[in-house]
Amino acid sequence: MRAAKDMQNYRRGYPNLIDDECSEDKMNNLKFYLNQYPSAPDDVYIESFHKEWRTDYKRLERVHSYIQWLFPLREPGVNYMASELTKKEIEAFKQNEEAKGRLIDSYELMLGFYGIQLVSRDTGEVKRGDNCRERFANLERNMHNNLRITRILKSLGELGFERYQAPLVRFFLEETLVKKNLSSVKRSVLDYFLFAVLDKEKRQELLRFAYQHFEPKDKFVWCPRKIQKHMKKRPEGSGNAEGKEESRSRAKGKDGDGAGQQKDEIVDNLADPRLIGC
Repeated sequence: MRAAKDMQNYRRGYPNLIDDECSEDKMNNLKFYLNQYPSAPDDVYIESFHKEWRTDYKRLERVHSYIQWLFPLREPGVNYMASELTKKEIEAFKQNEEAKGRLIDSYELMLGFYGIQLVSRDTGEVKRGDNCRERFANLERNMHNNLRITRILKSLGELGFERYQAPLVRFFLEETLVKKNLSSVKRSVLDYFLFAVLDKEKRQELLRFAYQHFEPKDKFVWCPRKIQKHMKKRPEGSGNAEGKEESRSRAKGKDGDGAGQQKDEIVDNLADPRLIGC
């Protein structure tokens, strides 16, 4: 329940959150990424962080106060000295190429820490890094990194890199469900990573991929049974046109059959809070 509510709140843009007034001189996250403001409490500027921490994996694992600065959110984290994003700051960040370029550098740095390589800055495609065996072992041992990855995915979506979300989630789905690696990450991939994807169509494609590769099928709780039946009928990669046409046909059925079925699906979703967002 907690995971579903958390991710739904994020995807809906924190509807109950009221931003404080944020003048330009208080945009600490943007100033940090412009190398004008150090992180706290570590007192590190972003350029120094990228140079000195890049492959210092012991420090990246041990220290817990930097991730809120590298990947800020509109919600608080464990570092009370970090600043939450505001809508005004997000818009300013998205329009600043220098800040966005450094955010990608931060993303590449953390991917390296996890044994992953960014293949394309344009599409966000990723693949295993040369150090994946060692870094995957670290992921298995230190499960707090699952929280970090969730934060990274959320922050990418907030700051204009929504296109980076689905490729990273697909990577983790393949590693956990197909290649049977990263067993300690698997639950977070399904509960959190997948539902951080803001693009609904891509999120549904990832959900379909997850269902097709998850075993046993009767234990798959991340979407309603009725949707799972359609996933069985439709092969991966067949696109959404067929599904949309099928939905339209049901809606045109006699005696309101389509509306009744839609209502049943809504009830299914409400019955189990883990199904929110499917």
